[in-house]
Amino acid sequence: MTARTLFEKIWDRHLVVEREDGQSLLYIDRHLCHDGSFNAFGQLRAAGRTVRRPDRTWATPDHYVPTDTRCVDAVADPRAREIIRAIDTNAADFGVQLFPLGDVRQGIVHVVGPEQGITLPGLTMVCGDSHTSTHGALGCIAFGIGASEVAHVLATQTLWQRRPRTMRITVDGRLGPGVTGKDLILAIIRAIGADGGTGHAIEYAGSAVRGLSMEGRLTLCNMTIEAGGRMGMVAPDETTFRYVEGRPLAPTGARWERALADWQTLPSDAGAHFDREVTLDGDAVAPMVTWGNSPQDAVAVTERVPDPEAESDPERRAAIAAALDYMALAPGCAITDVAVDRVFIGACTNARIEDLRAAAAVARGRRAVVPTLVVPGSGLVRAQAEAEGLDAVFRDAGFEWRLPGCSMCVGMNGDLLAPGERSASTSNRNFRGRQGQGSRTHLVSPAMAAAAAVSGHFVDVRALLGER
Repeated sequence: MTARTLFEKIWDRHLVVEREDGQSLLYIDRHLCHDGSFNAFGQLRAAGRTVRRPDRTWATPDHYVPTDTRCVDAVADPRAREIIRAIDTNAADFGVQLFPLGDVRQGIVHVVGPEQGITLPGLTMVCGDSHTSTHGALGCIAFGIGASEVAHVLATQTLWQRRPRTMRITVDGRLGPGVTGKDLILAIIRAIGADGGTGHAIEYAGSAVRGLSMEGRLTLCNMTIEAGGRMGMVAPDETTFRYVEGRPLAPTGARWERALADWQTLPSDAGAHFDREVTLDGDAVAPMVTWGNSPQDAVAVTERVPDPEAESDPERRAAIAAALDYMALAPGCAITDVAVDRVFIGACTNARIEDLRAAAAVARGRRAVVPTLVVPGSGLVRAQAEAEGLDAVFRDAGFEWRLPGCSMCVGMNGDLLAPGERSASTSNRNFRGRQGQGSRTHLVSPAMAAAAAVSGHFVDVRALLGER
């Protein structure tokens, strides 16, 4: 038999039919919805259709919900209030399983899926959100879809897609102290560019990837979209199986044993062909900070922002100059000389318990010198953090401890930067205006964000950790 990749094995299992024009009809195992999915439910209602498999569909509000209260009436924007309430109505009308506000299981959809055992190896998963690639960390095919596609999956449990090409990014070596999955994915995007993975399903491999925890792998796959990729994947292994076992919706008993035996066959075969191969040295990755308006605009914390005059390509030179102008940064300045106005720790990229532990390790015994939000990814993450005393660490350090939601990752829920304000953020996008009109966003890991919070500017978190 021809050696096959992880992607090919899962795709071929779910292929219903392939047309001559290259479009493939895929069966979708699991469908996740959030408050932004209201348009698709509206399309079903207008067409008089039902949800084909409500037992394979889960919903939770996250994008529009406030994180300082659970009172929807307190939301200032009437349209946001309507959208938040719509998910309750739609779930009830169509029989979809809902984790509502007030339920400890509610949270960011890409945190809730793995946490509940909805996300499992070998599945196909979709959600009306680009960062659905997150779930591929458990060895499944997961990708974001648009509103009309959400409606199609709700109605048919299938989806037309064009088969992507494959890419393997191999990172060998070992990440050093203070270096995380967030730093690794920023280093990867810097190396291949924000369009480097366009049209590809990306599999991450190598000893540095294998050495990541499941939280680190989720972060890695989450930002595959920022590299232009269609989806990110890590082959399931013992780390995966330990994470999945015992989750509420994971198989049990004899079903677990059968599932485990199947999952162990999923990793890419030796000799499997990838359309593109990329290699990086994990030992060389340092804590990263973005300086521009694309995730590829990143440097190690020990480096300087680029000088456009040193760039030979005229288009790239103009792009660097424009980004520095927007970000109000001087060419060639040390990244550690950049002061921040606010810090945000959260988002589907970095709001899991490991992320909060890393931030708390830096914050413990120190005080924030700029306003800092800490927003857990789900009610269960919040409860675990409080059981471990992390909330007390944050409060003692002057950080604000919030309720679950997307918060300042995206400017649609009241958590915003003022025009001209600069943030150190653990989110996934540093686009212009992403955190509010005129906002300036620098992407970092949770530990680096906490270091900026207690310093007022970017610092090498390894120095602070070394003081311990």
